[in-house]
Amino acid sequence: MTLARLAALHGVAPSYSPSPGRTVEAPDAALVAVLAALGVDASTPESVREALAAREAAARLLPPTVVLWAGEPAPAWARELPEGVRLQLATEQGERVDGWRPSRSAPLGIHRLRATAPDGAAADAHLIVAPPRVRTPGERTYGLLVQLYSLLSAKSWGMGDLGDLADLAAWAGRTAGAGFVQVNPLHAAVPRGEGPSDPSPYRPSSRRFPDPVHLRVEDIPEYAYLPDADRDRVRELLTEAARLRDGVLHKGALIDRDAVWDLKRRALDHVLRVPLGPGRRAAYWDFLAEQGADLDHHATWCALAERHGPDWHTWPEPLRDPGSRETAEARAELMDRVDFHSHLAWLTDAQLATAQRSARDAGMPVGLVHDLAVGVHPEGADAWAQQHVFAAGMSVGAPPDAFNSRGQDWGLPPWRPDRLAAVGYAPYRALLRGLLAHAGAVRIDHVMGLFRLWWVPAGQPPTEGAYVRYDAEAMLAVLALEADRADALVIGEDLGTVEPGVREALDARGVLGTSVLWFERDWGGTGRPVPPERWRTDCVATATTHDLPSTAARLTGDHVRLRDSLGLLGRPLVREQAEATAEVAEWTALFARLGLLPGGGGQGPSEEEEIRAVHRFLLLTPARMVGVWLPDAVGDRRPQNLPGTWDEYPNWRLPIADATGRPVTFEELTASPRAHALIEVLRSGLPRTAPPGARPV
Repeated sequence: MTLARLAALHGVAPSYSPSPGRTVEAPDAALVAVLAALGVDASTPESVREALAAREAAARLLPPTVVLWAGEPAPAWARELPEGVRLQLATEQGERVDGWRPSRSAPLGIHRLRATAPDGAAADAHLIVAPPRVRTPGERTYGLLVQLYSLLSAKSWGMGDLGDLADLAAWAGRTAGAGFVQVNPLHAAVPRGEGPSDPSPYRPSSRRFPDPVHLRVEDIPEYAYLPDADRDRVRELLTEAARLRDGVLHKGALIDRDAVWDLKRRALDHVLRVPLGPGRRAAYWDFLAEQGADLDHHATWCALAERHGPDWHTWPEPLRDPGSRETAEARAELMDRVDFHSHLAWLTDAQLATAQRSARDAGMPVGLVHDLAVGVHPEGADAWAQQHVFAAGMSVGAPPDAFNSRGQDWGLPPWRPDRLAAVGYAPYRALLRGLLAHAGAVRIDHVMGLFRLWWVPAGQPPTEGAYVRYDAEAMLAVLALEADRADALVIGEDLGTVEPGVREALDARGVLGTSVLWFERDWGGTGRPVPPERWRTDCVATATTHDLPSTAARLTGDHVRLRDSLGLLGRPLVREQAEATAEVAEWTALFARLGLLPGGGGQGPSEEEEIRAVHRFLLLTPARMVGVWLPDAVGDRRPQNLPGTWDEYPNWRLPIADATGRPVTFEELTASPRAHALIEVLRSGLPRTAPPGARPV
C-alpha cells in the first residue's frame, strides 16, 4: 500500500479498469520503474518511505503551472491559497499587477504568477489563461481525408507533395464543394541510416517541424534562376524522379520515401545555392528569429545526423547533450549544413502556407486539417533536443484489451508531466503553434493521451506497464489557447478504450470527437447499429480511417481475406467471414430501411452504390463534420496501414488505387465518374458556405 500511495502521489496509477467492474493491479516492478523515470527512488521499502516523506515536505504555495478559464469561477488552486497570501501577476504582454486576485480578469496567454505568504515564503508559477471553449464549425461541412504521400500527380517525384496538396485543396473547394482536407502527419521523419527509414508518419523525428520531403522543388522561387550547369543537373534528377513516379503508377513499385528524398536533397543542394533576393533574405531571417532555439536545435540535429548517423544515442558522448560545448563547436563547424536544414524548414513552411491559402481561396471554411502524432521516435531530433522533458527508459503503448491480449508498445518516449509543468508546457505550446500556423484545424491522434498514457519500461512487455496521469486541465488549456490564437478547430481521435469522463471533458471544451460508422453500435444494449439521429453532434463522422479497411474492402469482405493471407486471424476464416458478412448485412439493411439504397438491400445494390449509401447515412447524422476517405472515391480495397504487421504488408507505401488495384493519379481521380458520383452525394447533402472561387472574409 505504501508503494501504491507513493505512485498515486506522483500521478502513477497503481491499478486500472479495462472494463466496468474489472480492476487490474499494476505490477510493483512497473510502478518502481515508472517512478524511477520520474526521478523517484522506490527500489526498497526504506527508499519508498523516504520518498513519501520528501513528497509531503515539498508542499508549495502554488503548483508549477496553474489554469484560469476566462469567465469561469475561481479554480480550486485559488480557493485553497492560505490566508494572507499575496499574488503578483506579470503578463506576457509586459503588464505587472500587484495584489492580483483570480477573480479579476486577466488577458488570455501564458503569464507568470508569484505567491508570497506572510512569513516570506514564496513560489512562482506559470498561469495559463485560456478561453473556456475551442470554437466549433459555424456550418456543417464535409471534407476529404488523405494520406498525402499516396496522392501522386503527373508532377510528383514518386510520392504526393505540398504542390499536390495545394492543388487538391483548390479542386476540393471549388469543384467538390468540400470544406476541409485532412492529411496525415507531415512531421519531419528520421532519415535513413544503414537500413531504410521508418515510413510511418506516426513515428516522426520531430513534431515541431515539417518534413522537407514534401517540398515541390519546382515551386521554390529560386528554382527559376538556376545557373545553366545546375539546371542541367536538376533536369537529370527530374528524369530520375519521373522514373520513380512511373514505377509506382505503372510498374507495381511501392512508394519509396528514401529514394524520393535522395533525389530532392540533391536537387535542393543546387537550388539553395541561388542567392536570395533582399526581400526573400529578410523573410528568411524573420523566420529564423521567430523559430529561435527550437529550429537551431532541429537543424543542428539534422546536420549531426548526416555525419554520425540518425540515432543520437550512438554519437560521440559529448554530442548527445544538445547544450554541451562540443555540440556548440560541432554546430559552428557544420554551419553550412545547419543553415541548409534551417532553409528547408523555411521553404516547407512557406509551401504549407500556400496550400492553406489555396484552400481558403477556394472557399473552404476550414481548409487544411493537420494531424498531430501521439509522440516522436526515440532516435530523432525532438528526443535529443528535449531530453529534459522526456522520460528516459520508457515507451508509450496500450495495456491488453479485447482486441490485443498482449497489449501494445508504440516505441515512443513519453513526456514527463512534472517537467512539462515546470516549464509551463513550453514544448507542447511550441509544437501546437507551429502546427496551427497554416491550418484551419488540428486532429490530435489518441487524444486520450492528454489525460493519461500507458508507460512501458524498456525491455518489458506491454503487459508490464502502468498508466501515468497528465494535468489534463493544463493540457486542454494550452490547446484551447493556441487554437483560439490560430482561430482553429480541434478534433480528437477518441476511438477505442476511453476512460470514463474523458469524452465529457473534451466536449465541455469544444474538442470534436471522431465517430467511425462501423464502431457506432449500441454496445451497452442491443448491439445493433446506432440510428443516425442518435449520433453525437460534436464530431467528425467517417466511414473509415488510415488504420482501418477501406469501405469497399469492408463491404466485400476483402479485409478478412487479406488478414487471413497474412496469418493475422485469431479464429477460423469461415467464422471471421460469417461475422463480417453479418455485420455488413445489418448496416445495409438499415440503409435500405432509411431509403438510402436504390432497390433495397440484399444482393441488389452494387458495392459502389453501397459506398454512396454509407455516406448518405453519415449525412443523416447531426455530426458537424463528415469526412470522406479519398481512396473510397475510386473503390480502393487496400488499407494504407494494417496494424499488427511490419514487413508482412507495405504499410504507408501504397498509392491510391481503383477497385482493381491499379494506381490512380490525382488527375485521373478528379476525372473519375465514380468519384464524381460520390462527391455529388456530399455536395447535394450539405450546404456550401461560399460559391466556387469566393474568398472568405
